[in-house]
Amino acid sequence: MTATYTDIKNKVIVLTGGAGLLGSTLVSLLLQQQSKVVVVDVNQSALTQLNDSLPTSSRESVSIICADIGEVSQSAAVIKTCVEMHGRIDVLINNAASKSDDVANFFISDEEFSARTWRSVMATNLDGAFFMSQAAGREMLRQRDGNIINIASIYGIVGPDQRIYEGSEYLGHQISTPAAYSASKAALLGLTRHLATTWGPRGLRVNAVTPGGIESGQNDRFQKNYGARVPLGRMARVSEVADAILFLVSEQSQYLNGHNLVVDGGLSVW
Repeated sequence: MTATYTDIKNKVIVLTGGAGLLGSTLVSLLLQQQSKVVVVDVNQSALTQLNDSLPTSSRESVSIICADIGEVSQSAAVIKTCVEMHGRIDVLINNAASKSDDVANFFISDEEFSARTWRSVMATNLDGAFFMSQAAGREMLRQRDGNIINIASIYGIVGPDQRIYEGSEYLGHQISTPAAYSASKAALLGLTRHLATTWGPRGLRVNAVTPGGIESGQNDRFQKNYGARVPLGRMARVSEVADAILFLVSEQSQYLNGHNLVVDGGLSVW
């Protein structure tokens, strides 16, 4: 059961990648806490679907923005719009992550991986997180208060075990984890530590959450293979990762800065 954090009420929260699996779950949880949520995603149809699924009573607390955060001008425009609407920004959750515009190319081998796909992944996963943090950070530094949460990945701290991919599929594609994804998420953790030390003395907290694999459309073979690598014996449920993020949003985590909260069922302790 999700905890109730009364201090989140009325906080202004910008969430990138808000129309995806984890993002949409976070939107629901934040609205339950009576936050004001600015949902950002590059996928307009997914944003429309998310907006249509929200209870009518919650819609006045949600703003929907379609933007490509890998473009610095669009990231800046998102934060500008947020401040114009609400007068401030309290929390930024950098959740957006890309498999590029062609999933088949994302799952191709490292030796065949294209420069175009590499740059597409990096543009969202790393560049976008920095551009959003930069724009939000300017406002938060003026406020002398703010909270940035970067969503990393288990493959930012450990290498992928290739054995789990044998006979495994995701949405009809043979699964792999490309170097671009691992590198982008490892770099995001470096960015987290850098900004935590740079901005911490000026009133900002910057932390990361590293989820293990989340159940999200993989076939049974993959889930079984992955679960066998985890001390708890299974993949994560999306709500379990979202609850950890919610804790970092709250003031209950106010002395955490530069921290990486690993939510992986113990996979990384083997």
